[in-house]
Amino acid sequence: MSFDYDLFVIGGGSGGVRAARIAAGEHGAKVALAEEYRMGGTCVIRGCVPKKLMVFASAMPAAVEEARAYGWQAEIGAFDWTGFRAKLDAELDRLEAIYRRGQSGAGVTVFDQRATVASAHEVRLADGQVVSAKHILIATGGTPFVPEFDGREHVMTSNEIFKMEALPRRILIVGGGYIACEFACILEGLGTGVTLWNRSPLLRGFDAECRDLIVEKMAARGIAIHTGLVVQHIKKTAAGLVVTGGDGRSETFDAVLYATGRVPNTAGLGLAEAGVTLAPNGAVAVDDWSQTNVPSIYAVGDVTDRIALTPVAIREGHAFADTVFGATPRRADHELVASAVFTRPEFGTCGLSEEAAREIEPVEIYVSAFRPMRSAFAGGDEKVLMKLVVSKATRRVLGCHIVAPEAGEMIQLAAIAMKMGASKEQFDATCAVHPTMAEELVTMRKPVRHA
Repeated sequence: MSFDYDLFVIGGGSGGVRAARIAAGEHGAKVALAEEYRMGGTCVIRGCVPKKLMVFASAMPAAVEEARAYGWQAEIGAFDWTGFRAKLDAELDRLEAIYRRGQSGAGVTVFDQRATVASAHEVRLADGQVVSAKHILIATGGTPFVPEFDGREHVMTSNEIFKMEALPRRILIVGGGYIACEFACILEGLGTGVTLWNRSPLLRGFDAECRDLIVEKMAARGIAIHTGLVVQHIKKTAAGLVVTGGDGRSETFDAVLYATGRVPNTAGLGLAEAGVTLAPNGAVAVDDWSQTNVPSIYAVGDVTDRIALTPVAIREGHAFADTVFGATPRRADHELVASAVFTRPEFGTCGLSEEAAREIEPVEIYVSAFRPMRSAFAGGDEKVLMKLVVSKATRRVLGCHIVAPEAGEMIQLAAIAMKMGASKEQFDATCAVHPTMAEELVTMRKPVRHA
């Protein structure tokens, strides 16, 4: 049977574009890709990249304050959101153009429109075309989840926050995961008054000792945190958005950001109709090779609800292309994936939390908590926490957790050692780089507790 394409990719995010480029450019497949919004997906257009640039912007007032403590005559004025946003938009345009050139350079045909699955080997485009493909790859990512309640039309999500016309003076953030906490810290740093409501403790699922320190520091910076609280309804008035909580309280804000999680973006894609098995939350069910129960249809990235991180989607897409088109069977490795949460303070983590590890086997816990030299000299109240979770039986480092400035940079390097199976004794045998924060990772001699 002949097909229009060897591969049709639905979704132009990190996983989809990597799969398309490798399949076409390195393995010679005839490939098409459809993206209904902008090339680059969540990470580049409305996620990691613009968020990190906002993190940098929000850190400037504290940096200027610290500069004064170091003897500089430094002042900072009001934040120009309009100017920043214009430069941010230009940067995202530049990055999107790079993604497009990568596809065209590899010989991928790009359709700038929505595509859905019509059958096991057919894709229907928004303009009515139906094209055939030997293989179909679903890479549509995730989408923000907002529950049903009266007034939900007045809220924004992380998709829209980068397009605000002006910075709100007062904002309510609803949610308690890393997206909610990151934007709480970003907006507070930019001068917005931030209130955060969540039904449960913040950063649930992360190491408890680390998350407690982060939440403590968030509150110390003036972020009003309320847990055990949900939104009942929102009413738009001349004074702003009046938000009523489940406990009966009402507060007025200029904006409300919902960051209550993301769900796989599969609604209306035609997957169930094509016989593809979906999980209760809409995720595409796949095996270790990213293949669905329909042999010609695969899925990678956040739409599979495995590990919702950009580098993971990229690796899954690359492994798929090598396996199906490169005659090099390869599965993406989901073990010991490091990640960072760009709160203030920043959080880097890899491996098991103390709570998760002790459910599996006896462990030793090594912790070092201290004031970093740079902050201490300036009279700041920053606190660094370094933590290792170590197997008693094998001595292998099962978890590494860092709460500190630039924690994301440090955890990347620690993850290399962990991926190689490093033991606590091998960490200890590594000579420290002094004076640095990271040297504490190799100088913690005695466990603070056994679990």
